[in-house]
Amino acid sequence: MTNVALLGTGIMGTAMARNLLKDGHRLTVWNRTRSRAEPLRADGATVAGSPAEAVEGAEVVITMLNDGEAVLAAMTDAEPALRQGQIWAQMSTVGVSAVRRLADFAAGRGVTFVDAPVQGTRQPAEQGALVILAAGPEKVRAALEPVFGAVGKKTLWLDEDGACGAGSRLKLAAVSYGISLTSIVAESLALTKGLGLDPALFGEVVTGGPMDSPYLQAKLKAILAGDFEPSFAVRNAEKDTRLIHEAGESGEVRVDLNDAAGERFRRALAQGHGDEDMAATYHASFSD
Repeated sequence: MTNVALLGTGIMGTAMARNLLKDGHRLTVWNRTRSRAEPLRADGATVAGSPAEAVEGAEVVITMLNDGEAVLAAMTDAEPALRQGQIWAQMSTVGVSAVRRLADFAAGRGVTFVDAPVQGTRQPAEQGALVILAAGPEKVRAALEPVFGAVGKKTLWLDEDGACGAGSRLKLAAVSYGISLTSIVAESLALTKGLGLDPALFGEVVTGGPMDSPYLQAKLKAILAGDFEPSFAVRNAEKDTRLIHEAGESGEVRVDLNDAAGERFRRALAQGHGDEDMAATYHASFSD
């Protein structure tokens, strides 16, 4: 099995870590807030006190952090222990512009960079059913196969040049769909309520018809139950809307639905819903 270092044990990182351990990989984890990494010790992980300690001796380094700045800061701290030939699978959602900076950092230290963000939220992460959108050299793909296989159901290889950010570009297109659809479901339920009807009636209209989907049902159920246990938090969704907007500008594409969703998430943040699931954008439809 593979010696893996995983930097970042939030919702996604923790789920990925447990699946790596279940598959028999030797895993060292690090998180800036160490208490969030400590529970993984019971699953068999080694908990490191610093990024450098975590990557020491690792064959594959995974970063699963909030944004490009957090990733670069962690890898800069890890730099004294990085070595020639290590593989760095950058699996966070960092956007298009950050990928080149991270790839340049890796190239300057002799580390092989793979742009490999994941599509999926908490439940598929816990099930080891993420989709990995990867770009990186052919020579390291065999080494990554068992690692990616532990956390994902499918790896889609897009390009041999991780620095080109093909994985990150496709990830932004995919997450834009999820963000926009969540906002549409939330707004439709809010409108139903605002017009004096039971929001559950909206579910009766769409369930089983051509507009239905498992994703719609999941968000519908959460909003109707008032259950906003985070699968993908509002504050992370808002961050991604900014990355999508930036990517859209670079491609000369208007992303109007994404930008409207971003405004809703910012209202939800102001209302105190930042750590709740992005379905809490429902609250952004109301003044309170």
